[in-house]
Amino acid sequence: QVQLVESGGGLVQPGGSLRLSCAASGSIFRINDMGWYRQGPGKQRELVALMTNSGDITYADSMKGRFTISRNNARNAVYLQANSLEPEDTAVYYCYADVRERDFPDVPINYWGQGTQVTVSS
Repeated sequence: QVQLVESGGGLVQPGGSLRLSCAASGSIFRINDMGWYRQGPGKQRELVALMTNSGDITYADSMKGRFTISRNNARNAVYLQANSLEPEDTAVYYCYADVRERDFPDVPINYWGQGTQVTVSS
């Protein structure tokens, strides 16, 4: 009933930047937490950043200072500005949303986007 669509991934040189976008659509009553995870080759999915509906932000320790999350609640959208990228940042980046749907607003449902590939290479 809810879909998340990411965009903005691609190939970037070391030290470069990308801006990722994610928009949710469907039968949405409220989105509580919204943010980004990533999964590199042969690795577990890990947190990048999360933002609550009220604006509180959590970054993974390794992301602090290089990644900036922002959110537009009116558009059900979340963004990730990624700077000073290095090869170890190469991963599929997934949008995440903790959704309450209109028909059942008491039931939390976690949604994931299909992912957008970020490749950092010279």
